[in-house]
Amino acid sequence: MEEKNYLLNTKERSDHRLKKNKQFNYIFKKGEKVHSRNFNLYIVKSKYKTYKIGYSISKKEGKANKRNLLKRRLKEIVRVHKLPKENCNYVLQAKQGASELNFSDIEKQLIEIFRKAEKL
Repeated sequence: MEEKNYLLNTKERSDHRLKKNKQFNYIFKKGEKVHSRNFNLYIVKSKYKTYKIGYSISKKEGKANKRNLLKRRLKEIVRVHKLPKENCNYVLQAKQGASELNFSDIEKQLIEIFRKAEKL
């Protein structure tokens, strides 16, 4: 029984990810931009009921371990707080210096940026 639940949970999480470069480029071109000090959020309305979100972190942020740590933190904050609303696609882009922030600072900025995005 546990194996089935585990597979359902992972499938659900991967279902909300943007994976293709074409999807990212479309959102960067057509999306509305909301920003905070360390993050940019691009938003595009979707015709589907669920949301999709992608994370963009530049190589200027540091080596792969720093970028992966930042990406894991972003994913966890979005998952726990259920920040994205349905019927939208998002790209969350980290600006230079975002990897130096601690977890609580990242959390505050993401909550603020998604709150701004709701007003659009």
